[in-house]
Amino acid sequence: MNLQSPAKPVFHLDDYPYRLSDNVRYADLDPNHHVNNATYSSYFETGRVSLIRDPKFGLMPAGLSWVLAHLAIDFRAEVHWPGTVEFGLAVSRMGRTSVTYDQVVFHNGQCAASAVSVTVLVDERSRKPVPLTDEIIAKFQPWLRRS
Repeated sequence: MNLQSPAKPVFHLDDYPYRLSDNVRYADLDPNHHVNNATYSSYFETGRVSLIRDPKFGLMPAGLSWVLAHLAIDFRAEVHWPGTVEFGLAVSRMGRTSVTYDQVVFHNGQCAASAVSVTVLVDERSRKPVPLTDEIIAKFQPWLRRS
């Protein structure tokens, strides 16, 4: 039996081709005076939605929409106010109807949280999943994880 703890993952913001920055808001804090765990879900949502909905990237086909199917967050360090955070996003996998993202939040050069999220492409009327087209797959290529 191996009782050694697994190696801690190492995160580099440069591995995430889509990046944004934002201010930490006082409203993001909890009674412990650090960013509340629920706020990270909003940080990760900002990263995904700003990429997917930006018209210049063409990732929102007419009549279709992206729905969040999975979000798993690991909290790695505290973030305090005031300050800024940097969001990083990379596509790690494309399935038949879904896209999986690796996401990070950095603060003062340190990874404060990481997440894996999955969005599913659905028909806006039927709300049923639809296959990714070759065009959508091609448009996601610049956002593939670099490492």
